[in-house]
Amino acid sequence: MAGTSRRSDQRGAVLPSPVILFSILVLAVAAVAYFATRDAEPTEREITTASDTPSSDGDSTESTDDETEATDEPTEEETKKPKPPIDKATVGVNVFNNTTIAGLASEVLAQVDEIGWNALIADNWYGTIPATTVYYPEGMKREGRQLALDLGVQRVMPADLDSDMSTENLTLILTGEVG
Repeated sequence: MAGTSRRSDQRGAVLPSPVILFSILVLAVAAVAYFATRDAEPTEREITTASDTPSSDGDSTESTDDETEATDEPTEEETKKPKPPIDKATVGVNVFNNTTIAGLASEVLAQVDEIGWNALIADNWYGTIPATTVYYPEGMKREGRQLALDLGVQRVMPADLDSDMSTENLTLILTGEVG
């Protein structure tokens, strides 16, 4: 039995399995991400109604890439003369589906019609749109903002005249469900 005896004071190290090592790594990354972002202020977006916004169709207020900004203080002329309400029935709206949800454009077009807009076309859109967006042609910024407000859409942009967007009607391109 010489050479096969075991000493009771010997200890071995057991290495953790790869799953445990991966779990520890994930927890460490999550902890770093939590502490790095916990004091960050949330970003908020403000969408104002057309009646609250004193801008006109030819004003100098421009939208940022991803959101509509509030306008500056109104001039004396703008505060004296409120704009008439938008006649939704006279404003055409085209709705395009840029998702994999079958029939979404038709559903939203029906919703647009129910709230009083002149619902015109429901079809598919082929291209890359970063978020559900209301595009307005020149002179229809106020109407575009109102449609966005009515549907809970956060992004309003001028129509891209180099694309198939209408130059006479509002264009709503969906990247997900609205409302």
